[in-house]
Amino acid sequence: MIERIFPAGAPQPRGPYSPAVRVGDFLYISGMPPVNPATRQPAPGGVAAETRQSLNNIKSALEGAGASLEDVVKVNAYLSDAADFAAMNEAYAEFFGNAKPARTTVVVEFALAGICVEFDAVAYHPRQFRQ
Repeated sequence: MIERIFPAGAPQPRGPYSPAVRVGDFLYISGMPPVNPATRQPAPGGVAAETRQSLNNIKSALEGAGASLEDVVKVNAYLSDAADFAAMNEAYAEFFGNAKPARTTVVVEFALAGICVEFDAVAYHPRQFRQ
């Protein structure tokens, strides 16, 4: 069964997609740009601030689906400039600590002009069985 999830507190999509999708015990979190859900504006302050905002958006989407960052098994990181890798990586480490999911980082051109970073994620969070 496929469940499309629109978690409260996570940015709502600007296009025809779901912020999160559950398939069995896996959650797929769509790319979360560094946009503040309340203002719908990109986070000011450069790549470290954008990394924190984007990962907070991932966290909100996970929590809205009943999961947490500790459940994340894979992250894709997208940067507009490879020179921002160290700053992104330092801010990223604040979120995952010792729970280090697999990760891929690539340099891309974003559809949303003016942002430096975006992340998506896959989490493993078994459904609770009810009797």
